[in-house]
Amino acid sequence: MYHRQRQGANGLPPTYGIGGHEQLEEQNNEAEGELHDKVGLLKSLAIDIGNEVTDHNKLLNEADNAFDRVGGLLGKTIGNVGKLLKSGSRYYMLYLFFFVIFVVFVLWIYI
Repeated sequence: MYHRQRQGANGLPPTYGIGGHEQLEEQNNEAEGELHDKVGLLKSLAIDIGNEVTDHNKLLNEADNAFDRVGGLLGKTIGNVGKLLKSGSRYYMLYLFFFVIFVVFVLWIYI
């Protein structure tokens, strides 16, 4: 690791008096305490992010299951409409046409 020495006013490393090393030790302890606090905050943030990811995964799985159910229902409905069209009855087609017109009209009023 790169280590740069401090230099005094005359270009030489500073000499510490009797209390100089204790002062450096105190500064190191303060910096260590601050670093410990920051690491604790980062740890709690990482745990919170993990919990959010878990919750979002559950929501996505539920949405996927709901879309699968709706897709199956829609496919079944389309199949039933196809059977209705192949049956040859004109009244069913007329009822279907009026129903579609009614739905479009209701949507047009509310939207």
